Amino acid sequence: MSNLLEVSGVSVTFDGFRAINNLSFQIGSAEMRAIIGPNGAGKTTFMDIVTGKTRPDSGKVLWGEKTQNLLKMSEARIAQAGIGRKFQRPTVFEDQSVRDNLMMALQNPRAPVPVLFWRPARKDSTRVEALAEQIGLADALARKSGELSHGQKQWLEIGMLLAQEPRLLLVDEPAAGMTLAEREHTTDLLKEAAKSRAVVVVEHDMEFVRRLECKVTVLHEGSVLAEGSLDHVTANQEVIDVYLGR
Repeated sequence: MSNLLEVSGVSVTFDGFRAINNLSFQIGSAEMRAIIGPNGAGKTTFMDIVTGKTRPDSGKVLWGEKTQNLLKMSEARIAQAGIGRKFQRPTVFEDQSVRDNLMMALQNPRAPVPVLFWRPARKDSTRVEALAEQIGLADALARKSGELSHGQKQWLEIGMLLAQEPRLLLVDEPAAGMTLAEREHTTDLLKEAAKSRAVVVVEHDMEFVRRLECKVTVLHEGSVLAEGSLDHVTANQEVIDVYLGR
């Protein structure tokens, strides 16, 4: 399996604090990966670097078959290349219906064309219905997004990202604030998405990570402390000392 994303020797310092310290790891083209680690380990900064929000001081971030250098690309260009990011707080258009939210995402927000003149074609409606089915909101298409539960809003936002056909989906703490049933559905949703693209989940909740059944990367002080299955990394004495033993 070829690597979709390759981070090598990346470092970044903010006001004398080294947030990322010679970080290197790879992610395959259809892979689920969980990233765990204590607060301040560099998890969010890593996502900021991959999406172009933060520029590192050194290192390389290579993307795709053509091994493009992401560090030379703008945030917009990186999104166009197929990297989607879901933040912890869902950002959906609350006054719009679920259908309209998905439709707006489908319109290819990566293109700077005016959306005012855009009219959905039949294939767009079919695609929106398929996305709603996939995220578990088929019965809620006509509902205002503001009326959805916290978990449903998270699914809608994942659906809006999937509408853009990303090749890499970065998801920040999806389990936070969800009921048990919602978390189970979120697990299934992410696992399904990872069959055809790379999905990277940053998460604190170990039970949620266990359900993802994937390779885990443990970050500490801005670099990789351990990598492997959850059982493998949680048995690592250094991981226990810096993270789990707290």
